[in-house]
Amino acid sequence: MSRDGEPPVNEDSGAEGAEPACAGTGADGADGAAFRAGVRDALAGLAARLDREHERAAHREAVIDRLHEENQRLRRGELQGMLEPVRAALYRLHDQARRESDRLAAPELAEPPDPRQTALLLAALADDVADALARLGVERFTVEAGAPYDASRHRPVAVTPVADPLRDGTVTAVQSDGFEQSGKVLRKAAVSVGKLDENGSGAAVKAAPSRHGGAERGETLNTGRAQNSGLGTDR
Repeated sequence: MSRDGEPPVNEDSGAEGAEPACAGTGADGADGAAFRAGVRDALAGLAARLDREHERAAHREAVIDRLHEENQRLRRGELQGMLEPVRAALYRLHDQARRESDRLAAPELAEPPDPRQTALLLAALADDVADALARLGVERFTVEAGAPYDASRHRPVAVTPVADPLRDGTVTAVQSDGFEQSGKVLRKAAVSVGKLDENGSGAAVKAAPSRHGGAERGETLNTGRAQNSGLGTDR
């Protein structure tokens, strides 16, 4: 029923108008569900990629650790190989010293030891040590008395007054040999150096010891007039 002048009301019009709204709500819900599903899939893929990267990183760490351990083993092996000549020389030194000790301690020894034989034994021991050092690349060099003093290879431990001007600044005695490796002096030879004695005192003077046990480069020998001599400073 309708009033006069008003258009008739269709009872089915309300229901028909509500149908599009319900249809729109269903479409939005489907889109939201699809979006959430896409987000879940993306997160799952990202997590899977992170897991794979973690596995790769763990594998790299394991490889690095294995290579480091192998390198350490190789270095230990090389070090042991370098020390083998030293061990062999020490074995020989031990055996020689033990045999000589047993010989000197023998009750049937009637005569005192021969100094010449003892000197030969000590020289042989020194040669064995020099041979072991040579296997490691360290060569021994000797200095002869009368050779010119060389500050780069000689370490002055004493000054010997000399009357001959030709012996001034030369090696008068050798206390120990020197050692070098590939042309680089590792330890200088300890020598006594001649200095012209103008006063005729004739007394030898030791060089002042340094923190390293001897007169080193740049130190002045403790002679009465070393500051006036070109030999006074090792440089």
